[in-house]
Amino acid sequence: MKNTVIKRFAISVGYLLSVHILALLFFGLFRLVLFCTTSYEFPHEIKGEWMLQGMAFVKGVWFDNVIACYILILPLVVMWIAGLFKYTAKWLYRAVAVWFIVMYTVAFSFTAANIPYFEYFFKIINSSIFNWFGYAGTTAGMIAGESSYYFPIALGLVSVVLFGVAAYKLAMKFHALSARKVLPYSLKDFVTVLVCGALLCGLCVFGIRGRTGYNPIKVSQAYYCQDPFLNQLGVNPVFNLLTSHLDDKRKENRQLDIMPVEEAVATAQRLLGREGIEGISPIARKVESSTAPTEKNVVFIFMESMSANLMGAYGNKSGLTPFLDSIYTQSLVFDNIYSAGIHTNHGMYSILYSFPTIMKRNAMKGSVIPVYSGFPTVLAQNGYHNMFFMTHESQYDNMNAFFRTNGFDEIYAEENYPKEKIANHFGVQDDYLYEFAIPVINGRAAQGKPFFAALLSISNHPPYVIPEYFQPRSEKVEDQIVEYADWSIRKFMDQAKQQPWYNNTIFVLMGDHGKLVGTPECEMPQSYNHVPLMIFGNGIEPGKVENFGGQIDVAPTVLGMLGISYTQNNFGVDLLKEQRPCIAYTADNLIAARCENTLYVYSPETQQEFRYVYQDGKIAMAEDNDTFRMLKEYCFSMLQSTEYLVRSGMITDKPAEKRIADEN
Repeated sequence: MKNTVIKRFAISVGYLLSVHILALLFFGLFRLVLFCTTSYEFPHEIKGEWMLQGMAFVKGVWFDNVIACYILILPLVVMWIAGLFKYTAKWLYRAVAVWFIVMYTVAFSFTAANIPYFEYFFKIINSSIFNWFGYAGTTAGMIAGESSYYFPIALGLVSVVLFGVAAYKLAMKFHALSARKVLPYSLKDFVTVLVCGALLCGLCVFGIRGRTGYNPIKVSQAYYCQDPFLNQLGVNPVFNLLTSHLDDKRKENRQLDIMPVEEAVATAQRLLGREGIEGISPIARKVESSTAPTEKNVVFIFMESMSANLMGAYGNKSGLTPFLDSIYTQSLVFDNIYSAGIHTNHGMYSILYSFPTIMKRNAMKGSVIPVYSGFPTVLAQNGYHNMFFMTHESQYDNMNAFFRTNGFDEIYAEENYPKEKIANHFGVQDDYLYEFAIPVINGRAAQGKPFFAALLSISNHPPYVIPEYFQPRSEKVEDQIVEYADWSIRKFMDQAKQQPWYNNTIFVLMGDHGKLVGTPECEMPQSYNHVPLMIFGNGIEPGKVENFGGQIDVAPTVLGMLGISYTQNNFGVDLLKEQRPCIAYTADNLIAARCENTLYVYSPETQQEFRYVYQDGKIAMAEDNDTFRMLKEYCFSMLQSTEYLVRSGMITDKPAEKRIADEN
């Protein structure tokens, strides 16, 4: 039986649509797995609202179709052209099948990776993952070493294989149907194929665009209710990854543009009470101590992923941090401290140099290392010897180059530790890091100079490795690792107490960022940014500071306790002498400002605003008012001013002429 040219073209279109629908089914399967496996508890009022929850899957098909149409457009055009010339061949169907297999292998891989990414960050996978590509070995080791990743990896592999086999078999089946001889070609047939092909290509382009109207589909189209999980569930991970990457490349997003620069700087000056210093920056000031320098040593312990919500002192009932809870009662504690971002590089940058984090940007990376003034440089100017201890390789996040450029004398990292102590691709475990640091610190202390030692832990980060010699009480590995981190710090402090430098040392314990604890209450789970800050040592009176502050305030506060006078050119304040009206912080693609019972969240990508109030321990959306407008002004001005100072090179405590001379 012979085909007509129109029927042959219809057969090729049938193949393309079959693969297209198959791909949508696989995307839907991944979304269902994400829905079922994510540790999220719906609020009571929507637990049984299946229609409301199902809408996320409807939205998901919409976004999935955008990516599927991107992949479909090239094969559709090729088959259209072949149809116009009444051409078919087995190699053509094979080539189209290979195209589908390759493209969907990539798409399904990122979609599978989104499952653990979302579980950990409560965000759809985005361009921040490209920051990890520079550390392929470490990232691969992290993935291979974390058992919770095995299921999504297996799901991705199985999906790729099943889809590939199906796509190829469909290609062969439809080719067999199209291989029959065709009847003579008429002008009517040509015009029909031409018009139908053009219409189908137009529909495909419309599918890529996603909607009518001036703008194509954006992430904001997925937001349809007040539940942060459902609002994100509909977003296709590949779509989010591509759009966030393209947003990064857009000129207006390469440089943060949320407020006119002059207005932002003037507002920041007013809010911080700064007049600036000519030649340094508009927010620079002289800080004069009323007391003589104490010359006390300083030890910072950066606790990986240590959310305040993990500690009993902040209401956690699991008993995961008995030692930290005991230290809490002996310390000067700051109960309302928020991390600058949600990645370790954000915490290091903001704690040590008191600059806010600009979204997901890693300020420490780059072949040209910027020169900052901050806590380590001020200490160096006052005769301190500065050491940084990390578990992993020194080049991770460019730490070695950045810290050595900006005030640190010595860096100790994976390269310095015995190979048998390396636990995974993040290096040694916490207790060995602390054990290694004690004799090094002793050696420096013996030289008679004051020292600053910064220790960055890693254990509370996947892949979790519980050493055999530690016996946890908890059943979940996520809880066991917190117990281990707490135990390791206890062990370090027990050793430190035996050293001659202990009584002349200020200890500062803080989270580099938090982690998701419990059910996310909004688009920006506060457990990710709310971190503990405890300062203790001989002569420091225990107490509580309830004022809101951030990691950017740690350095000015400790420098004040040390009695050091210096030129300050950053955004931090001494929390023992100054009070902020609120604190601004970020989480990858979101900006926030928080005061006692009010939270403002803003997405520069979608220009969406979220307003929340806390009442009786619960969070609820609220209408705009003067408090929200104050929070918006605060976070916008601080971040925009940060962008301006960083771009302008106004990030040291020296006038421009001296800064340039020193750098040369």
